[in-house]
Amino acid sequence: MSSSFKGYTLGAIAAATYGMNPLFALPLYADGIQPLSVLFFRYLFAIPILIVMLKSRGRSLSLPRRHLLPTAGFGLLFALSSLTLFQSYNYMDAGIASTLLFVYPILVALIMSIFFKEKLQLSTMACILAALLGISLLYETADGTTLNTIGVLYVVASSLSYAIYIVGINQTRLHDVPTLSITLYVIIVGFLLFSLMLLFTGELQLPSKWWLWGNMIALGLFPTVISLFCTTAAIQLIGSTPTAILGALEPLTAVIFGVTVFGEQLTPRICLGFALIIGSVSLVVARGSITAKLLRLRKMFPKLKKKAK
Repeated sequence: MSSSFKGYTLGAIAAATYGMNPLFALPLYADGIQPLSVLFFRYLFAIPILIVMLKSRGRSLSLPRRHLLPTAGFGLLFALSSLTLFQSYNYMDAGIASTLLFVYPILVALIMSIFFKEKLQLSTMACILAALLGISLLYETADGTTLNTIGVLYVVASSLSYAIYIVGINQTRLHDVPTLSITLYVIIVGFLLFSLMLLFTGELQLPSKWWLWGNMIALGLFPTVISLFCTTAAIQLIGSTPTAILGALEPLTAVIFGVTVFGEQLTPRICLGFALIIGSVSLVVARGSITAKLLRLRKMFPKLKKKAK
């Protein structure tokens, strides 16, 4: 198997596994478990796996003291993005929510243009308009009703907070810290936040069926750890731009599971909206101006040096 083929395969796996969020979360919702409890267990199960990944690469678990405060802030942003996305599943089809979330690279481009004076190219502006047209096509559901405003606001908050997280990581001194180390502490901060929220807002909900624990573990494994690992490996083999473009499989995977497993409706108009959003975002990433900010994972798993013979 060529390294290029392997890289594209891993990139596709990374995107597809991240799109599995609804597949594992929605059955837990159907069991009466609220998003806060779902995310509590997702982050809980992800922490030991990330620790094993760090130790297997010979990295220290410690983080310099000067990085603790900014990492805590970005951890809150990341947790907000997760919570608002999972809340949106209560108000709209998971496929539509995942597709709306996918506009975050465009938000990154806008933030960089407005606050950091990065030139916004004409092609990027055209892609933004195309994405907005795609969103307008999704705004009316298959049965003719408009999307729930609260659900839309949740997805917008998720996408915006993740875009701010990406820009912030790249524009602060955390830029030079290995991403896996940052990710571990970001997940820990999110876990602590969800623990406090559960403590003050209600009790922790547990699955009523034993097999639903598999969904909890799967959330920490597939869309979190496996997606992260495969993304990094793909970047090392084929580069960050092709890997970012393969990210279009994330909402596509969510749509496929939504239609085939959960009975969500799909119409030609909705398909056109998906195509406009996914196509425009992929073109923005392909331009290369924001790729380094979207995917800075190459340092996470440095290639092992070959031993001298």
